[in-house]
Amino acid sequence: MSKIIYLTEAGLEKIRTELEYLRSVKRPEISAQIAEARDKGDLSENAEYDAAKEAQGLLEMKIAKLEDTYANARIIDESMINTDTVQILNRVKLKNLATGKEMEYVLVSENEANLKEGKLSIATPIAKALLGKRKGEEVDVTVPSGVIRFQILEISI
Repeated sequence: MSKIIYLTEAGLEKIRTELEYLRSVKRPEISAQIAEARDKGDLSENAEYDAAKEAQGLLEMKIAKLEDTYANARIIDESMINTDTVQILNRVKLKNLATGKEMEYVLVSENEANLKEGKLSIATPIAKALLGKRKGEEVDVTVPSGVIRFQILEISI
């Protein structure tokens, strides 16, 4: 049994759009590449055919993974989120107490994480340490390089 995956509506829509694209655009492209390579003759020595078949296998694996994610996704009801304590979908402003540097993250599911966009997976050590904490609290986070102490400056939606 697959585990339930919690996503925002936007995250679920992104998966649906990607699935649609892979099924309707990429799958036919790879099928055409296979057919073209097959027309070139002996398949036992046809590198183009082998490459196209490998690409097809990788694509089908990606499609299957996305279909599984989509089937097991549950949308998070954003109206039920509060800012008393840190939880998924909260925007959290932190201060590294050692360096004085401030940073801001939105805690999201693993599937929606994107550090460039400031979206931090709830499965990361920082997010795990923050969950359930309140504004003003200091939190020690164990990371591969050691322990970092953060202060929670703000919790918002």
